[in-house]
Amino acid sequence: MPRLRRSAVVEDGPLRGSIVEVEIGAPAHGGSCVARHDGRVIFVRHALPGERVRARITEDRGGTFCRADAVEILRPSVDRVVPPCPHAGPGRCGGCDWQHASGAAQRALKTSVVREQFTRLAGIDTADLFTGVQALPGGLLGWRTRIVYAVGPDGRAGLYRHRSHEVEVLDACPLGVPGVGDAGVLARDWPGLSGVEVARGDGGVAVLAHRPGPGRQARGRRPPDRVEVVAGPTRLDQRVGQRDFTVAADGFWQVHPAAASTFAGSLLGAVAPRPGEAVLDLYAGAGMLTALLAEAVGATGRVLGVESSRRAVADAATNLADLPWAQVQLGRVEDVLPDRPPIDPDIVVLDPPRAGAGRSVMAALLGLGPRAIGYLACDPATLARDVRVALDAGWRLGALHAFDAFPMTHHVECVALLTPDSAGT
Repeated sequence: MPRLRRSAVVEDGPLRGSIVEVEIGAPAHGGSCVARHDGRVIFVRHALPGERVRARITEDRGGTFCRADAVEILRPSVDRVVPPCPHAGPGRCGGCDWQHASGAAQRALKTSVVREQFTRLAGIDTADLFTGVQALPGGLLGWRTRIVYAVGPDGRAGLYRHRSHEVEVLDACPLGVPGVGDAGVLARDWPGLSGVEVARGDGGVAVLAHRPGPGRQARGRRPPDRVEVVAGPTRLDQRVGQRDFTVAADGFWQVHPAAASTFAGSLLGAVAPRPGEAVLDLYAGAGMLTALLAEAVGATGRVLGVESSRRAVADAATNLADLPWAQVQLGRVEDVLPDRPPIDPDIVVLDPPRAGAGRSVMAALLGLGPRAIGYLACDPATLARDVRVALDAGWRLGALHAFDAFPMTHHVECVALLTPDSAGT
């Protein structure tokens, strides 16, 4: 789950601040539900489908849409529960979206969103492929192994309020695992920092200071933070199945303890690598999937990963040291693919950032002619758009799975299998 972002500029149309009474409709991608008032679409947070609420308009985007918070529930849903965190609610912490919904309801909401995105953006009905969002072990709380706490001008740490520059100061975050959700960093001030990050691996907790990066802010975005470890290990150990990995404390790793093994199992189950096959692993990170794919194809096969982060490539070299037929090379995927990678892949696996692979990357990897493409996605909308590119090129969606790796939030992780259309006929 990404660090919470500072908001865009809040629109100040004529409805902002007003209270409207509305019927709540279907969930929308992003953690709200759709309502309508006087012909206007309103995206309402802190509500559930079927409820009637009074909502305060927080943004008025003129002739397009409004955003609102449900401030009074007139007819509650049977799925409504009391939020377990005292910081949840209108105008409060923006880290969660669905604390007012039961776990089963949260997964149903996400299932609806995934289906709607594929219908609207990919133009396909997934009813025969997609049975619903699956829960991960461990429950709704105590699952985040990494949290970047925001630091306000007064030096106090917390999390940003929804679409706001304001920091909700916390004593603890119930989503965090022990040592992260109740980290001691919340009890002290951090003057001069933009954030303080806490990450836990097997046997250690690291604290990282985020300082404003050099350069000027552009288009409302500040330069990337300068990050350094100020306490704990500089490297964190992780385990997937029977295999150990080591990753820089500020490197990427899935935040839910069960996510890496769950996603890897789903992805490898979908593409079914065979001994001796060649695999291209795009956006390979520290080589977690690269290693597991290499074990599957064996020493007669080959796995080549592509990753743009030098730190991650260095981590991957360590993690793949016992698998000489696998490596991760430094490069941007969009630069490597047009030059054609140095292997002829039987399988392509990709785990792109939230923006997705995009049309040009999808077209290039489809052109490699693999027998299967396994796509791990953290945004169902960008996945659906990329799947549409494959469908237009004569491919088919062979499988679609989704996992609730981010309980209490709107985020959902998906695994998709794409195959040439002839493979399914």
